[in-house]
Amino acid sequence: MIEDKKLCQLIEKLGVHFEQKEKIAPVAARIKSYIILNGKKGTTFEELVEKLCASKSTISTHLTHLQGSNKITYFTKIGDRKKYFILNPDSIIQNIDEMVSTWTHQRDLHSEVKEFKEEMNHDLEKIEKFDLDFHNDYVEFLNQTITSVLELRKKLINKNN
Repeated sequence: MIEDKKLCQLIEKLGVHFEQKEKIAPVAARIKSYIILNGKKGTTFEELVEKLCASKSTISTHLTHLQGSNKITYFTKIGDRKKYFILNPDSIIQNIDEMVSTWTHQRDLHSEVKEFKEEMNHDLEKIEKFDLDFHNDYVEFLNQTITSVLELRKKLINKNN
């Protein structure tokens, strides 16, 4: 297993996060975590087998899955037949797009509920009226969040071009 205790703990912590967020297998999550923490220099197949203490077939299966889902990619070096796996540079943009899509859906749903409650309020007695403050605040929060994250997305794209 990995010698550096701090690195090992962070791989585990990130791995659990990816398992839950992305619904991927534990080994795939640890592979992705290790690749992220190894940086731009890349990670070889042999290194993953050794550091994660998993069989070649297990590592191979999960690498294939991670590549197929565009979470990782690889490069080669002149004169070296090894593949060096790295995080797909577009994966951050993909994650941002997924978050914005989720938040947009939530915002639209809350707006629709708010509109319904506003219509209902016309026919209700004052004591029975819906309080719309939460919906107003939440929709505003989502609008600000979406705007901020789209600005970050724009900066990331400009930086990569």
